[in-house]
Formats: sequence, structure tokens, C-alpha cells
Amino acid sequence: MMNCKQATRLMSEEMDHDLAAGERLALRLHTLLCSGCARYREQMAFLRQASRQQVPDDDTPQSLR
Repeated sequence: MMNCKQATRLMSEEMDHDLAAGERLALRLHTLLCSGCARYREQMAFLRQASRQQVPDDDTPQSLR
């Protein structure tokens, strides 16, 4: 069973690339059993989505940036 430190590391890696099947399964199992890590994962997803909404498109006029 993975610990919270390993789980949070995998959550960060998951943001950049696909995890191996075994890593995905272990992380899924851990977040099902650990409410703290499950909340952390939700918060990371929220922050990622929020930050993407704040990045201006290249078509946005400079005066509106």
C-alpha cells in the first residue's frame, strides 16, 4: 500500500503525463481509502482548471491582458 507522500507525488506526475496502469490502480485505491489525499486531488484539479482560465489566449488584445 502506498503512503500519502507517494500518492501526492503520483498526483503531480499525473498532471504532466499518463501514469502506468499499476500506478493508476495504486493511486485510485489509495484515494478511495484516504479522504485527505482524495481532497488534495480535487483541490489540485480545481487549481489547474482555475489557472487555465486565467491564461489569456493569443487572440486577446494586449490592452485587455
